[in-house]
Amino acid sequence: MPVRQLPETVVNRIAAGEVVERPASVVKELVENAIDAGASRIDIFTDGGGRRRIGITDDGSGMTRADLALAVDRHATSKLDDEDLLRIRTLGFRGEALPSIGAVAKLSINTRHAGEPHAWSLHVEGGAKSAIVPAALAQGTRVEVSDLFYATPARLKFLKTDRTEAEAIREVVRRLAMARPDIAFAMAGEERAPVTWAAALPGAAGRLTRLGDILGADFRSAAIEVRAEREGVMVEGFAAAPSLTRANALGQYLFVNGRPVRDKLILGAVRAAYSDYLPRDRHPVVALFVTLDPQEVDANVHPAKTEVRFRNAGLVRALIVHALKEGLAREGRRTAANSDGAVLASFRPAFTARPANWDWRQSPASPASPRPWSGAATAFAEPGQAAFEVGAPSADVRFETSPAADLIDRPLGAARTQIHETYIVSQTRDGLIVVDQHAAHERIVYERLKAALDRDGVQRQILLIPDIVELDEATVEKLTNRAAELEKFGLAIEPFGPGAVAVRETPSLLGKTNAAALLRDLAEHMAEWDEALPLERRLLHVAATMACHGSVRAGRILKPEEMNALLREMEDTPNSGQCNHGRPTYVELKLADIEKLFGRR
Repeated sequence: MPVRQLPETVVNRIAAGEVVERPASVVKELVENAIDAGASRIDIFTDGGGRRRIGITDDGSGMTRADLALAVDRHATSKLDDEDLLRIRTLGFRGEALPSIGAVAKLSINTRHAGEPHAWSLHVEGGAKSAIVPAALAQGTRVEVSDLFYATPARLKFLKTDRTEAEAIREVVRRLAMARPDIAFAMAGEERAPVTWAAALPGAAGRLTRLGDILGADFRSAAIEVRAEREGVMVEGFAAAPSLTRANALGQYLFVNGRPVRDKLILGAVRAAYSDYLPRDRHPVVALFVTLDPQEVDANVHPAKTEVRFRNAGLVRALIVHALKEGLAREGRRTAANSDGAVLASFRPAFTARPANWDWRQSPASPASPRPWSGAATAFAEPGQAAFEVGAPSADVRFETSPAADLIDRPLGAARTQIHETYIVSQTRDGLIVVDQHAAHERIVYERLKAALDRDGVQRQILLIPDIVELDEATVEKLTNRAAELEKFGLAIEPFGPGAVAVRETPSLLGKTNAAALLRDLAEHMAEWDEALPLERRLLHVAATMACHGSVRAGRILKPEEMNALLREMEDTPNSGQCNHGRPTYVELKLADIEKLFGRR
């Protein structure tokens, strides 16, 4: 087949395939044009999921007659004042999107510039332009797109249902509205109820207002402000406390110079910053805004400009991790109970009629074989936990009536009792707190391991008789390949035959631990690692696993002094609101909430 030059209409349709993927792509390009035009209000209307009609109206600067004539031609733009493609300060090129849309749909543009006596109108159908004629419009630009992909019917077959396409449009508008809280947005369509976001005040407060309107009240109440700046790069925004998570990463909204993006580098930085707080199957909710010199970022690596490439990617990643970690550490004691009222909602008064033969001894509140309190219970005896070894208690805390005033005024109060040998109940000046003893001590041990590693290495204890742990050969190979990393945390192992490992040293902070269970858990985590995972993250995974095995277990009876010592340790430990698996370590119920439960207020 001989080589031939394609017609202009075919060339435009091929180019349109890179920019106009679905109705949401059209909305994105047109709304970005409105933002670049300086609009203070943008109205979006869709019909049939955008395939039948899309209407975008703004009150921006508009275009002159001459500009309108060029706007629908390929390679014409008002967004560049020179040929420097690395100095892009706008969201897109007006001349990119409009000819692409006009090549595959029926496009109508009405616009009025402040210097023109009236508005002008232009129609493009299947790539064919009409004459420019006068029109009526008070200010700005109104763009209407109808019969999308009528000129390329094959693309219609790949569109989803109207409701799915409409939701994709709403998601695009949501992201752009989050990027520009100073602009009012109104969105309507037959698929969903209309929604309006009023323009917010400038600054962090206005940004949080817009984020709360879009992401919901739960995000607003759990939001933590983050901010960091270094070498001309600024990271700011809001991150939800670890108590608010999602099952996927779709709740992470990232913006670079006001442009919504889905960048793997930034997503990886967010995951690294939250690694100490969340389990592996949960994802945080964040809205981060990165601002830097346009010459330091390439926004043209993707036709739809949804991806970017940084010149100094390491700096951007480090700054994001630092900003998030600093914010999370500052709000480290915020828990699910403190942020969303879950504790109060869990108390629901209920009344059940008692049968005639009801016996109180068979009530669930009276267990058949309750475990008695033993004042002679074994105390903490492991090395590194001497703070809890204070001798035998002088009295049972369950019968203490007047806790010390200095303890009750502490943030976590004074321990009053232990229930189900798992939870510590403490009294504060204005409420009560329930602490999960295992989760709380797990965080304490984890932070101690990290601090010891940073300071002078983890103290280790040599076993008089090495502990021989039998494992399958694949697991033995995984562990021995990582022996050097494990040794940094005081865990010295070596192969002992084809299917066993000899444990010669263990971290003293863990005391006596189940070496077999610990090594099996470590091997499971290592199976998910790859060489791209930084050494620091791999070491922290090891620390988290060790902390879990070296913590106070549920079902262990504690003495009053041990309970109070644990509370004091929590107050002095960063990030003590959650364990390193993301679970809350305590919940709090204010006295006012208790009074509401009993109808006192």
